[in-house]
Amino acid sequence: MKSLEELHLGEEAAGGLSAGIIGTIIGFPLDLIKTRLQTGSSSSSSSKGGRPSILSVGKDIVRSEGIPALYKGVGPPLISLSILNTTTFIQYAYFRELYHAGPGWDSRNFLAGISCAPASGLVSTVENFTKTQMQLDNLKPRREYTGSWNCFATLVRTHGPGIVYTGHVVNTIREVSFLGPYFFFYEGFREALLRQQERLRREAPEATGSGLWGSSLATSAKIAIPVAGGLSGALSWLVSFPLDCVRAGVQGQGMPPERGALRVLGDLVRTRGITGLYAGSSASIARAFLVSGSRFSAYEGALWLIRGGR
Repeated sequence: MKSLEELHLGEEAAGGLSAGIIGTIIGFPLDLIKTRLQTGSSSSSSSKGGRPSILSVGKDIVRSEGIPALYKGVGPPLISLSILNTTTFIQYAYFRELYHAGPGWDSRNFLAGISCAPASGLVSTVENFTKTQMQLDNLKPRREYTGSWNCFATLVRTHGPGIVYTGHVVNTIREVSFLGPYFFFYEGFREALLRQQERLRREAPEATGSGLWGSSLATSAKIAIPVAGGLSGALSWLVSFPLDCVRAGVQGQGMPPERGALRVLGDLVRTRGITGLYAGSSASIARAFLVSGSRFSAYEGALWLIRGGR
């Protein structure tokens, strides 16, 4: 096994930081819409009187709350997700080496992703809790918080520090169900696409892709990385979404919470049916594709620049 120095964890940290910043900025508005759909707190409805859609909720937010509302509460996620992505990518590099994981569809990549979940849950629970409380605050007749920091401080002052870990168990289980598939799918799709591109380069020598920023899109990692990242994000959210729906129900309550994860799950199934566990999934999966594609592109791009084009 390589030493920590040989793993170049500083480079992994820079890549993870880039991934956190870019992914959060791109994905936050869709995350807001997802939360409104998951918690059933949107007043919007589809044009046919059915369940609200991504577009109807988005239009309703902009019309009634203004465009800035799409980024209300972005401060803590921007900081916490930058920290989260930095530490997660460092952990993943370490565990991949520990388990001797190979490229492509290696199950040890899945195990390495799962191993990142406990530490990631410690950060993401606080981030998700504050973000969810802020995203739902806009819907109240009289808003309780002036901003994300005020929300965090008010809840801690009123209910004690432990309040920010409301939903920690279900959120950590969600991290397990997300991070394992997330890295497994990414490594698999990335390797498959890069091999396909290598085959295309051999068959068409005039397609002269040169590394990450190559001129030929058909044979460049410029395409392989965001597509592999997007697919991994979308599929992983599809797997983990029911747990995220329960997590949102637990963390979106008035505080102190009255319902635990099992009761929230039961209420969702009873009132919405099994399909209620996928309320807002279309927004989440669309967001996951965009965010994960940009996140892995930022990560790989940062490493490419730091390593001098290697």
